[in-house]
Amino acid sequence: MSLKSRLAAGETLCTAWSGVPDALTVEIVAAQGFDAVTLDMQHGGHHEDSVLRSIPAIQAAGKPALVRIPVGRFDMASRALDFGAEAVIAPMVNSVADAERFAAAMKYPPLGERSWGPTYAMPRHGKGTSVEWLHESNQRTLAFAMVETHAALDVLDGIMATAGIDGIFLGPSDFSIAWTNGGTINSTLEDMMETIASVAARARAADKHAGIYVVDPAVAGRVVEMGYRLLAMGSEHTLMALGAKTLLANVKKSIGSRQ
Repeated sequence: MSLKSRLAAGETLCTAWSGVPDALTVEIVAAQGFDAVTLDMQHGGHHEDSVLRSIPAIQAAGKPALVRIPVGRFDMASRALDFGAEAVIAPMVNSVADAERFAAAMKYPPLGERSWGPTYAMPRHGKGTSVEWLHESNQRTLAFAMVETHAALDVLDGIMATAGIDGIFLGPSDFSIAWTNGGTINSTLEDMMETIASVAARARAADKHAGIYVVDPAVAGRVVEMGYRLLAMGSEHTLMALGAKTLLANVKKSIGSRQ
């Protein structure tokens, strides 16, 4: 099943968040228990070439590939789709105009302005004719606009009403910086949780998907109750740190029990 069909069915999906621009590393991450893998070009090290080469490793694991593009790089949204990504997350979509430019890059005419050329995507997805691809792509691919600022919150309804925007994705760390006027960074700041819940509620009322980055696993159940269904987590740094911590703790426990 596609990412879109699973979200439409109401599933809660967990996507890993890859920042290491190496296809072999992505292959290892994709082999873990996540439902999908997101390649991060904004703050992670992924770039055009690593996205091109990493998507097959994700697909080989039977999972959808998502790409977070750099701020304002809506041209890369089209490239990511042409490489085989099923969804694109655009950061700092702070206006309806931003949403319109993002949607235009994501969708073929008449909905958008995406240029034709799925040289890699079509064979990677095993699709049939070019006409079928053209007619199905606008429905199959997902455009997530990130909500991270007061400006985005102020025009949230307009962003979601933009033709071609399929969902919103909340970045709680940046949102906390905006919420406190640069005072702190706290992805689980209690003062903003009611507003974070309202963003998901408004998205679902508008028949849009709602995603969020989960920094602290303890809040996962809470945000799912709010209505978020795409949960991002687990960069390579986090996965290695947690894995090493668990492994070493178990080794030392075993050693200690025999001394």
